Amino acid sequence: MDKGIYCLVFKNPRCTLRVGALGEIAFRRGWHIYVGSALGSGGLARLERHVTMSRNKDRRPTWHVDYLLTSGHVSLKYTIAASTAGPLECELARAVGGSSVPDFGSSDCDCPSHLFFRRTRPVHEVEGAFRKCGLVPVTATIMNRQHRKGYL
Repeated sequence: MDKGIYCLVFKNPRCTLRVGALGEIAFRRGWHIYVGSALGSGGLARLERHVTMSRNKDRRPTWHVDYLLTSGHVSLKYTIAASTAGPLECELARAVGGSSVPDFGSSDCDCPSHLFFRRTRPVHEVEGAFRKCGLVPVTATIMNRQHRKGYL
């Protein structure tokens, strides 16, 4: 499987979630973009783990992003990925930029965060951030059966 980097695009109502050692985090209603790396042995197959976890919310969270994936309030809507052997995760996070959740997903680097907020659907913007990094994004729509009061 190819190695690379990816973004998970979530939609959520206003809610508060406990996220491991980060504690309680208040999330604004809208969209959140998580920037991740898939340079390990499984490569971009990691995306399948994330999609599976978003559908089977009874799994125990390990990483910061797992708390979003297993939350009943947050819905994974898109994955955007690109093949690369280079460590471009932080460059992509800077390219996405903007309002963020401090320290989320960035405990192994110097970035202030790898989770960003948008009020409106950010898919085209995120694809542009990939292109800005010289990457060719591949976007997949995630069809989850989860719907809450017509919002998600």
